[in-house]
Amino acid sequence: MRAMSFIHDDFLLSNQAARRLYHEFAKDEPILDYHNHLPPKDIAQDRQFKNLFEIWLEGDHYKWRAMRCNGVPEDLITGKASPRDKFMAWAKTVPHTLRNPLYHWTHIELKRYFGIDTLLNESTAAAIWEQTEAALAKPEMSAKNILRSQKVKALCTTDDPADPLPWHEQCAKDGFEIGVYPTFRPDKSYSVHQPEAWNAWCDKLSATSGIEVSSYGQLLAALAKRHDDFHAIGGRLSDHGLNVAHANPVSDAEAERIFAKARSGTAASLAEMDQFASNIMLHVGRLNAAKGWTMQLHIGPIRNNNTRLAKQIGADVGVDSIGDWPQAEPLSRFLDTLDTENALPKTVLYNVNPGLNYVFATMIGNFMDGTIPGKIQFGSGWWFLDQKEAMEWQMNALSNLGLLSRFIGMLTDSRSFMSFPRHEYFRRTLCNLIGKDIESGEVPADYDMVGSMVRNICFANAKAYLGLKTA
Repeated sequence: MRAMSFIHDDFLLSNQAARRLYHEFAKDEPILDYHNHLPPKDIAQDRQFKNLFEIWLEGDHYKWRAMRCNGVPEDLITGKASPRDKFMAWAKTVPHTLRNPLYHWTHIELKRYFGIDTLLNESTAAAIWEQTEAALAKPEMSAKNILRSQKVKALCTTDDPADPLPWHEQCAKDGFEIGVYPTFRPDKSYSVHQPEAWNAWCDKLSATSGIEVSSYGQLLAALAKRHDDFHAIGGRLSDHGLNVAHANPVSDAEAERIFAKARSGTAASLAEMDQFASNIMLHVGRLNAAKGWTMQLHIGPIRNNNTRLAKQIGADVGVDSIGDWPQAEPLSRFLDTLDTENALPKTVLYNVNPGLNYVFATMIGNFMDGTIPGKIQFGSGWWFLDQKEAMEWQMNALSNLGLLSRFIGMLTDSRSFMSFPRHEYFRRTLCNLIGKDIESGEVPADYDMVGSMVRNICFANAKAYLGLKTA
């Protein structure tokens, strides 16, 4: 008898109810990937990747982090080693990732993109490199055709308002049927405690917006202009990476003083940065509410912990971790300020600290207003929590304290075109979780009702909530 493949039809589905939910209601749903870090240039130019390094390892700090844990020298991770040698170093690392989600993701991706059932390790690496290199050379593995094959209906990249949007415009001009939309990420706009970088950013925003950013009011105007530009090309979301919510706004006069201080080259204090950021965040929240956008708050990590690697390589290289700041009070104040003005947009809260899941899951219920189901969302398991166990924690907290049925589901949050099977991984986890409840009698075996909820979480809820045009 032939041995069953590691990634098989019922992978992660531990009971009959789970299998039925997945195969009948989840498996064939399309993908709306509303938050990722894919380069829009790769889509617009329909990039043809040469090998697994380019499509898999080029910017994946999850893998870089695991390789460092396995004692791999930095030259074989982000250094000058050849693409093949870097892949071989990753292949040697893979067997050591057992029980890490990377082991699952690696083999799901090899299976879904290349039909490879072989487990990746040092002895199989050379053959897999050659097989995938040949496959990637085929037209059906170009960036656009990958999106088509994965049933992606729309995706949202992550974009600085100071950056122009030529690649999104090119996708629209070319008539690409899959929506490729920018997400407004203005984090650099309030880095007044780092004046050298912030002033360079303001100069860039001036050039892109056509508004000379020489005052606080002009900064707000330039951000509003770029918000309009994002909207015109189909953008409907903002995104914000925060340690904690900024909820200490100051008068326009005080914000102007902080602006002038930083524009002159003097660093603002951290307290002043928090005040300035609070004003900017409220400004963007109001812009979002006026246009019916969704605001995403990614809250809680400590970034760039390793000074040596940050100086050597840069930011976002796999040296980040979970933070433990108090979150409830500032988050409540920020949301309440906008709600009091009737200017609270649809908002998705992403939590990176599992100890705060119940804080976030209860916070969303405070600001629902009857205008839209699930107006404030507890977002899917994020970053260190986008694996099976933590996805279940997030869904359990949401189920216990809110409405799982209104959940807008999963996203890749990835820089790799190989990551779309993370939606499958999530859907299998969702179906297994609910299937266990059916088997235990805690949820009725009404597959019309339960299956409809599963299907909606996979795609329809996000489509209705976000208002994006989809293929």
